[in-house]
Amino acid sequence: MPALVSTAALALALAGCGKSAPEQPGGGGPAASASPVTGAGAAAAATRNTTRLGGADPIADAAAVALAAYPGLTPATRPQAVVLAGARNWPAALVASALASAPLGAPLLYADTGGLPPASEQALHALHPTGASVLGGAQLILLGSSIEAPAGYRARGAAGDPYSLAASVAKLLAIARGTNPRQVIVVAADGPPALAMPAAGLAAQSGAPILFVTSAGVPAATAAELRSLGRPAIYAVGSTAIGERVLDQLHRFGTVVKRVEVRPGEDVTPAGNAIAVSRFLDGSFGWGVSEPGHGLAFADATRPFDAPAAAILSATGDYAPLLLLEGATGAIPPLLNSYLSNIQPAAPQSQPVRGVYNHGWLIGDERAISAMTQAELDTTLEIVPHANASEESSSLPVE
Repeated sequence: MPALVSTAALALALAGCGKSAPEQPGGGGPAASASPVTGAGAAAAATRNTTRLGGADPIADAAAVALAAYPGLTPATRPQAVVLAGARNWPAALVASALASAPLGAPLLYADTGGLPPASEQALHALHPTGASVLGGAQLILLGSSIEAPAGYRARGAAGDPYSLAASVAKLLAIARGTNPRQVIVVAADGPPALAMPAAGLAAQSGAPILFVTSAGVPAATAAELRSLGRPAIYAVGSTAIGERVLDQLHRFGTVVKRVEVRPGEDVTPAGNAIAVSRFLDGSFGWGVSEPGHGLAFADATRPFDAPAAAILSATGDYAPLLLLEGATGAIPPLLNSYLSNIQPAAPQSQPVRGVYNHGWLIGDERAISAMTQAELDTTLEIVPHANASEESSSLPVE
């Protein structure tokens, strides 16, 4: 098993390097130190082809992911805005994922009862958001009636029931872009959260807002938002939790209803559903990951809040779709192992350095995804050397 390289010592060194945080959170001075979040157990560990981000819970995971996406050391590595959602408010966290898309590129941090947990507070200080001019200079986007902005930050908020809140986020995206979205994602608010988890990454990558339906019908707030968008393309994620009758109702609101479904003969499991989302492509919408050369994010299907936490990884860097692990300590399901094997890079007949590569982001500590699973994923993501690569490389011309 490849050795795991811990950055705990580096984190402690950075934390003690003497850099001070800005006195005014909304000011234009230098950002705080971008040392990893250490107070809540967040850390990073890397193998050749994987990087672990996070800690014991989604609060720590969101903080670590946000700092990986935005170290905050230069103006270009500070986000315009940061989303704050309740650590127990699943609908708010899920719909927040679309705000990670362009042009906002807003990472998510979790709030808890009584304010920001230490990991979120430290991360927000380091992120030092610049303010989104398209949203009146807001540095924070607050989702949920119980979320309050820390002193010194300019904020914009949205609240209400899950259906109204989702519609409000769609309107925020329209304001930010100056035009209504032409695609939307629908998930079942009363369905298993694990089936909705991949929608977080898809919303972040595509910029399509997430709207909620139920297994019984299309709520009034969702119907009103769909009408206001002028018959958008509608993509159903986790459609088995929605049902045929509701899917038929959605045809009244959109020109196309696309179901992101597993292939015939494959089991409808959280892992299989996530693979279907990763493979899905409709024109320019979706990833269509069916070949090597991609970033991939991995989370435990029993920790749904890790999906919105990881959404910014789907909208920046290597634009990684979310794949799900199941079982004790995040075991690799056979279907996922087969999928990863199918997209495993193979070195060309020249040299591996001329090939394409896969990289995996692992969300959470070893209680979410074990070290053994990380090592197994590393092997599956590794580029496969060509048998004669070393011999053929000696005949290559020197440039």
